[in-house]
Amino acid sequence: MSNKIFPKVFMWMFIGLLISFGTGYFVYNNPNMLYNIFSTSMYYIIIIVELLIVIFLSARIQKMNPLTAMISFVLYSVVTGLTLSIVFVMFEMSSIIYIFLITAFVFLIFALLGYFTKIDLSKYSTIFLMGLFGIIIATIVNIFLNNATFDIILSWIGVVLFVGLVAYDIQKIKRYGEIIDDDNKIAIIGALDLYLDFINIFLRGILTQNLNFKYIVIINKQKFLWNKSFMAEGELQ
Repeated sequence: MSNKIFPKVFMWMFIGLLISFGTGYFVYNNPNMLYNIFSTSMYYIIIIVELLIVIFLSARIQKMNPLTAMISFVLYSVVTGLTLSIVFVMFEMSSIIYIFLITAFVFLIFALLGYFTKIDLSKYSTIFLMGLFGIIIATIVNIFLNNATFDIILSWIGVVLFVGLVAYDIQKIKRYGEIIDDDNKIAIIGALDLYLDFINIFLRGILTQNLNFKYIVIINKQKFLWNKSFMAEGELQ
């Protein structure tokens, strides 16, 4: 199963990233949209919608049909792109491309590691989950402390955590075949797993550039909710 499913997983992950970054760039080139998102309450509405989509997917993914799962994933990618537009405002395109390429290279290395390693990474599921929770709490605390040095430290810790999650999630996708009998549905679940990993590594990479980018705590929380939903049903064991 795994040899057949991964091309679909990476195809949907790529589609999601393309939609998100394409949407972000489109918003960046439309000052009125940019202003309406980040200077009004619209930003908070978008964040709530992002969280609701992740909660909906994590709760219903195994019961919904593949088409609904695909639409939900595409919708989530668009909504995430709306908030990612701030990246294009704060960074030169050359810097964004540079960080993106580094993220892609690191992602590839750890994806291959997760695929070929004989080590069972599922025994570290609790550590990964607690790590996500810890970063969320620490990031929220630092929003009030506004300590740039602590931001940088959290960023590097986050990079290490999420590159580890790439390898972990690759193995997890291999096991999805034991609990889900629809390849298209597995592809969407796996794509969202890896999409969240990639976005988090990318944003943490941005934070290592000493940018106080508080939006990242929302993305971290979405990854936490997504992973927690599967652990609660014992599916990561």
